[in-house]
Amino acid sequence: MFSSVTGNHRALVASVAAAAAAVALAVAGCGTGSSAAASTPGVINAVGAENEYANVLGQVGGKYVHVSAILENPNTDPHTFEASARVAQEVSSAQLIVQNGLGYDSWLNRIESAAPSSSRKVIVAQNLLGLPDSTPNPHLWYDSRTMPAVAKAMEADLSAIQPAHKAYFQANLTKFDASLTPWLDAIAKFKAANRGLKAASTEPVADYLLAAMGINNLTPFRFQADIMNGVDPSPEDIALENSFFSQHQVALFAYNQQVTSALTASIRENAVKNGVPVVGVYETMPTPGFTYQSWMLAEVTAIDKAVDSQASTEQL
Repeated sequence: MFSSVTGNHRALVASVAAAAAAVALAVAGCGTGSSAAASTPGVINAVGAENEYANVLGQVGGKYVHVSAILENPNTDPHTFEASARVAQEVSSAQLIVQNGLGYDSWLNRIESAAPSSSRKVIVAQNLLGLPDSTPNPHLWYDSRTMPAVAKAMEADLSAIQPAHKAYFQANLTKFDASLTPWLDAIAKFKAANRGLKAASTEPVADYLLAAMGINNLTPFRFQADIMNGVDPSPEDIALENSFFSQHQVALFAYNQQVTSALTASIRENAVKNGVPVVGVYETMPTPGFTYQSWMLAEVTAIDKAVDSQASTEQL
């Protein structure tokens, strides 16, 4: 059982506990009304744990929502995130919080507990999809089912907070759902045109997307889980991973650009040396210039380019 996803998803246990203690003190000092956005008339103060959720929340909420994204830097490792007093302040004043679940952002649960609010609404993607805590892959935003469900919940909660603007939020939801069509069409088109494709990866970041596109990831999940949780994979699994490239068994290598090490860099070099195109995948939405839907479409485009032209797209 891959219990570390449910527990802390490779976060450092000691530092998370220390951060939670610091957060409790910060919340006690900052209260619930210190955010400028919270005092702005007619504006809902909202938080997205990851910037992809914050981006969609901003699209649905529009001018009536001030959104803060906590995890928003695509150049850092989100697994080792440590909460700060600033984060505590944003969370404590939020009327609506959107998070992933499955242990990916469990640090946020600690902050919410340190700053309880009976009126705060919390949306958890895991719960909307009915996924058990034992679900091994927490990267739900790569699953095409996730954001439509989350956006719908956003509209419902925003409308409950500001009933007078329900029609506005509903219109934005309709617009968002329609904007996903190019991405969903690209997935369907690729799957129809390609059969029996195989890939390798460092982590299960894009596994939901690869599966939707009809691509079989040959990398064993135990290897992906080890990399994801900062554990050294077995020599046998490392050799197996490298054999996918030397034996030309895979059409592409999905490489997590945010969580790297000497080992993952070495594996990437083996892929390049053997002519396997590398597709960079991300846990945090690359910014600026992307929306959630344009980011997902860019990933599909990069995968298609790898298969059709054997060209790498390591950076979006």
